[in-house]
Amino acid sequence: MHRIFNPTAASLAIFSILSFLNAAPASAEDLQFSFYGGYQTAPHSGVDLSDGTHFTAGWEGKSFASPPYYGGRITWWLEDFNHPNLGFSIDYTHAKVYADDETLRTSGWSHFEFTDGLNLLTANAIYRFQDPSRRWTPYIGVGVGVNIPHVEVTRPSGKTFGYEFGGVALQAQAGVDFRITDRWSTFVEYKGNYSRVDVPIDSGDRLKTNVITNAVNLGLSFHW
Repeated sequence: MHRIFNPTAASLAIFSILSFLNAAPASAEDLQFSFYGGYQTAPHSGVDLSDGTHFTAGWEGKSFASPPYYGGRITWWLEDFNHPNLGFSIDYTHAKVYADDETLRTSGWSHFEFTDGLNLLTANAIYRFQDPSRRWTPYIGVGVGVNIPHVEVTRPSGKTFGYEFGGVALQAQAGVDFRITDRWSTFVEYKGNYSRVDVPIDSGDRLKTNVITNAVNLGLSFHW
């Protein structure tokens, strides 16, 4: 069994969010807390090993299987800086991908997935198209961060099972927020992520792949 990264991705996400709150000079009214779930998929991607092996992985999302796809974020709107439509967020997403049966047959591996999370932690800039006369507000956002996958590989040469630092992650999102009350709103959005994964596995090898995830999210927000 190969394990390099000990702290859990959730712990890192919580620490980052708390650090963000401590550092941000925002008034309480500027903060928005959001939680979401949804349906996530991923297209095929090439997999390269340091021993020269290459194959194409077909991915399944299985969004509602345990552990499910979910996420949460904290957004700071720049109300106090005369830019009420501009915000910054820290976003944690528990995405996941499973290699399909054809991939396992092609590679000769019996198990290959990132399913206790292809965990994504990103810092984002968000712009909302706010109009006081309506209850719905479109928004768009882009961001950059890191991916921390739980690497699960079982192959003839050995087994890898543990959290690793994967590399850079990019994010793009677009959605609509529907205000329910002064404090609560719901939202629907599209979110796409690109993750450059470069992780160690058994026998001293490294695995590289670029995973793109596409998700339609439904969520709930609390406006502090």
